[in-house]
Amino acid sequence: MSARHSIPRLAVVLISAFAGAVPATACDVCYGAGANDSPLVSSARLGVFLLLAVTLAVLGGFVAFIFHLRNRARRFESETLASEWAQLQRSSFP
Repeated sequence: MSARHSIPRLAVVLISAFAGAVPATACDVCYGAGANDSPLVSSARLGVFLLLAVTLAVLGGFVAFIFHLRNRARRFESETLASEWAQLQRSSFP
């Protein structure tokens, strides 16, 4: 298919999409009809807090894993240093 034939088809699709489009309407909360104590607003707040809690839990898991790796590296380093020091002390005496 050549580029000449695809441009008119694209124009027909776009024109028909815009001609048949229905204007979008917003919900009651967007228009200000939702009171602060309405179930819709309180559910939205609960959803935001739930998403924040999940995000903080995942980030906390990453932080805990990084501290775990740091502690293992420090422990390995001290064990390696202690074994090297012991070998040096044994080799210095005949």
